Amino acid sequence: MPARVPERTAADLLATFGHTPTPAPTPPLPAGHAQERINRAVAPLRGHARAGHGWSPVLAPLPVYHASTHDIGGLFPLLVASPMPAVGARIGYDVLSGGAFYCHPIEWVLRSGLATNPNIALFGEPGRGKSSTVVAFVLRMLNFGVRTLISGDVKGEYTPVVRALGATPIELGAGNHARINALDLGPLTTRWDTWTPQRQRDELTSVLGRWVQLLTALTESQGHPPTVTDEAALAAVLHRLVGATDANTRLRPITIPHVHHELANPDPQLWHDLRYAGRHDFLDQLRPVTDALANLISGALAGLFDGPTTVDIDWHAPVQSMDLSRLRSRGDTAVAVALTCLGAWSSLATDLRSDGDIRIVVRDESWRQLRLGPRAVATIDAELRLSRLEQTIQILVLHKLSDLLSVGASGSQAAAIAKDLIALCSTRVLFGQSTRVADDLADALALTRPEQQRLTGSVNERRGRALWKTENHPAHLVQTVLSSFEKRLFDTNAQLRPPRIRKGTRDDRPH
Repeated sequence: MPARVPERTAADLLATFGHTPTPAPTPPLPAGHAQERINRAVAPLRGHARAGHGWSPVLAPLPVYHASTHDIGGLFPLLVASPMPAVGARIGYDVLSGGAFYCHPIEWVLRSGLATNPNIALFGEPGRGKSSTVVAFVLRMLNFGVRTLISGDVKGEYTPVVRALGATPIELGAGNHARINALDLGPLTTRWDTWTPQRQRDELTSVLGRWVQLLTALTESQGHPPTVTDEAALAAVLHRLVGATDANTRLRPITIPHVHHELANPDPQLWHDLRYAGRHDFLDQLRPVTDALANLISGALAGLFDGPTTVDIDWHAPVQSMDLSRLRSRGDTAVAVALTCLGAWSSLATDLRSDGDIRIVVRDESWRQLRLGPRAVATIDAELRLSRLEQTIQILVLHKLSDLLSVGASGSQAAAIAKDLIALCSTRVLFGQSTRVADDLADALALTRPEQQRLTGSVNERRGRALWKTENHPAHLVQTVLSSFEKRLFDTNAQLRPPRIRKGTRDDRPH
């Protein structure tokens, strides 16, 4: 019978790596201490199992050894420092290491090389803590001078946050007379007179290009796929309406009804410049796009985007939000069209900033806008691609990967573009998912087997826990920690709770 091999001690294990640890000297007890008897309660060997009372999972006293981190790494290989820099918004803590976890996508691009772009995509089932994590990130980035624009708050969840910061959210829908002109020049008008003629032409070209993309996306949402001829006609009409063809020093404000009226009642110079045989040929060829714009004026969005802006917009507010919660009664298409209008309109808020003036753009419920058609998908695609140039951190909030794959027919150009949107977001935050959805995400994001297991396991243990993964780097299991102030402001389950019986009771406290 072979002799039993004795168990190796910690000193033996460390000696294997070339270093023989020496126990730290224990200070001698004072004379007579062993004979002294004190008649009082003593702490148990492991300490009291209460916070701040020195509880230990193993029996005390513990032997203490001195060794370098190079040597000790062989005994504790999982005890490593986080490669994420400690800069930016402190989101919470790394569940595996216990260290604090920070997020600053701009610094990840500039300093550490952890990301190639500052965009973030969040995936997770409803109620997993996506929106609360976004709110925590937004509020804590205010300390670094980063403003935020909530480009379409479909559920009205961000309104309490905006009000608490002293700003007034833009509320659209039933019972409110607020109106946003989708073709508003915004802050452009305040700086127009200070620019040189060349700068004016450059800025106007950029704005008119965005308006053409917006109008074609809106016509597509009404069932008419726009053609190149439609785009040329819309561009010509916009140039005429805004006064760019008349060498005006001041730009004329225009609205969607103005564009519709110009298409429905063209003057001879317009159809002649566009090389139509006559007025009737012009009307016949452009009737689909004209009718599509008419539906936007008289349809579900009547009174929302078809007139001058009626709200006073603070372009310098720390957080600005557009509350669309009252639009849900008008249907998903109305909400999606509103998101498209607001996306194009809010892009003006991210223009005309000095270098280093970063802005966060939150696109909640992005799947609604993606389902409008290829033009809407292309608009989001362009915003993500230009995030570094336009100094923005684009945040897409989605439920599952199929939100990107259900755009258009399988194999279509729109579906291909939508699928690639995730590649334009270097940071992916993955909240709890079912096994089937987790498998899809694992394939699309090249998750390792342990990362996939955490996505269906440990991530689901607590609300606000997620895998934070950047390109070609291991994922971090992070627990978002909300302050009591943030919990009071952002409670997505408030609608599910019964009315408060009396103020100050336990039911009145945030959960």
